[in-house]
Formats: sequence, C-alpha cells, structure tokens
Amino acid sequence: MSSTAPRHRTGSIVLVALAAVLLVAGLALGQAWVERLVPRLPEMPATELALVLATATAIVAVAVALRRGAASARATARRRALQSIHRGEIASGIRNRELVARLTELGHPGGSTAALPSRFSIVADDGGLSFWSGGRRPRRVAHFPWREVRTIRSDRAVVGSTEVPVAVVRVRRAGISVELPVMLSDPRLGRYALTDAPFFATVRSWKARHRAALAAEGLELPPLTGAIPVIRPHAAA
Repeated sequence: MSSTAPRHRTGSIVLVALAAVLLVAGLALGQAWVERLVPRLPEMPATELALVLATATAIVAVAVALRRGAASARATARRRALQSIHRGEIASGIRNRELVARLTELGHPGGSTAALPSRFSIVADDGGLSFWSGGRRPRRVAHFPWREVRTIRSDRAVVGSTEVPVAVVRVRRAGISVELPVMLSDPRLGRYALTDAPFFATVRSWKARHRAALAAEGLELPPLTGAIPVIRPHAAA
C-alpha cells in the first residue's frame, strides 16, 4: 500500500537509530564495570568457552523451533476444525500493526486490541469474511458480512526490504469506513507471504463471493477495480 511503505521505513530507521544509541551508551557506561568484573571471573579454557557458547546457541535454537512448531500445530488444528464447520474457503493471514489497529478502530468489543495471533485463519463463505484465532476450538476475532464490505483489491506493502502483496478489504460499519490490509501467509515450509498466482487466486475468489452475495440480496454491486492478474505456473517460475 502506498501509505504503508513510508511508515515501515520510518519505523525501521527509528528502531535502528535507537538501538545504536542504547548500544553506545551501554558500552560507555559499562566499560568501567566490565573492567572490574573480568579479572574476577574464573579462567576458562577456550575449548570450554566455545562449548558453553555452542550449548547456549543450541538451547535458543531449540526453543525457537519448539515455539514455531507449537504455533504451526495450533494453526493446523484450527484449520481442520474450521474446515469441519465451514463450507467456505480458508486462508491463513499474517498479523500486522495496521490490520490490528483498524480492526480495533471498527469497534472491537470493549475497545480492546484485536487478539490476533501471529498467524490467524480467514474464512470466506456465504456469510462474509471472518478472522479466527485459537486451536482445536477456534475463536472468532472479527466478522464482516458481505454487505459491510465495499471493495476488495490487491496492493503491495513493504516488509523490511521486501515488497509483498496484500489484499485490501474496505469495510464500512456504523458510519466508519476503513481499509483492512490483509497479508496472506504462504503455507509452504520456509516461506513467508503468499505471492504470485495463489495470492491473486484467493483475491479473485473473495471478490466473486462478495459480488454473488450482494447480488443474491439485491444490493448494489461494488465498482469493478483493476483486473487481478492470472499468473500461469510457467510464468511464475
């Protein structure tokens, strides 16, 4: 999205600058303390020190892997549970600050922040779009009937140094109109955001369901946005 890139870049610059300032300040203030502490430490052979560092690194790596594995298992259990109770299309989304802020702006119950996990599920069925958290017992975080959805279009957002596609869903509720930047997750191992043909296929499917639901209720259809590219497998390679 055009407004997302500057915010990501500004935020990254501020965080890097702040980290640099804190590092320099820490080195300056802690130099004397370190000089007094080091002579008091017991001597340790280089091989033992390397072993300690390797063990610590391994522990951190295992902890990260276990956490990611647990999150993946939870997402898989949630998807299976949703498939058993919904006949619509189920996709996976990646939490981002703008999405959470705008969900809250739309009037999340109690004015609290929308409790989206880092990877959440999106159900597109005859009733609308809904966002889900949880595991074997999914919890619905937000739901938007198709009549509240004004338009669905594709755009791009900057994540770090990479641009990724996002599905922008404009919703109007209680006199408030906001655009929800929905970043889709690639289910393949080692991948991040969904891109190319699978991404555009999902957006086209949402748009088709949206228009069909409005037509069934006799409501005005949204204006046609730009064509969603159809990327052939050989072209995406």
